[in-house]
Amino acid sequence: MQSIELKQEKQDFRTKEAFKTLRTNIEFSGENIRVICVTSCTPNEGKSSVSYELAKSFAQNGKKTILIDADLRKSVMRGRHKKGKVRFGLTNYLVGKVDLDTAICETDIPNFHLLFAGPVPPNPSELLGNTCFQKMIEVCRMKYDMVIIDTPPLGSVIDTAVVSKFCDGAVIILACGEISYRFAKKVKDQLEMTGCKILGCVLNKVEMSGKGYYGKYYGKYYGKYYGKYYGNYGTEE
Repeated sequence: MQSIELKQEKQDFRTKEAFKTLRTNIEFSGENIRVICVTSCTPNEGKSSVSYELAKSFAQNGKKTILIDADLRKSVMRGRHKKGKVRFGLTNYLVGKVDLDTAICETDIPNFHLLFAGPVPPNPSELLGNTCFQKMIEVCRMKYDMVIIDTPPLGSVIDTAVVSKFCDGAVIILACGEISYRFAKKVKDQLEMTGCKILGCVLNKVEMSGKGYYGKYYGKYYGKYYGKYYGNYGTEE
């Protein structure tokens, strides 16, 4: 197993609380919800950041967690969060170059493991849809309490629909003011066609003016990373 040190970014209280609440809402979605894919409609909506922080939040809460970077086409995870060199990733495992334990990275955060995407393959959809990927998910399901999968934007490529067949649920990240209702509904409908349970959505990049109760309590910058999570219970992040 590879070993890496993660870049520790300082977070204020409101950001930490937002991810804790998102984690709690997912836990309330059902005890059998353990393998979750995170997607968006288009690039740059913040899905990779939410995937990372959500997985880290589960790990910090005592659950053995692995974050799988399945955005094989255009991963940002590898360059954004780690220090040091990573030799192998998901692609290396799926093409049979290394075993799963060799591809996984142990981090300096207790209970938190990472599987980076690896080299860009010529056939991402085929690799993610093969039996090797499915078996990997089953192995991770047995070894970990939570499996978070960062997947490509479903509005751009079909990879997420392929991956979601092996998941217990999905979370959709929506950038506030950037995505139309019709586009978001189309992505939701695509995901539902795979049979994957949609746990809810996170409204990201919300501008907060500082007015109102939360603005006065937390300050005018509250909402930079804050969104609303709508799950089965209609609760708010």
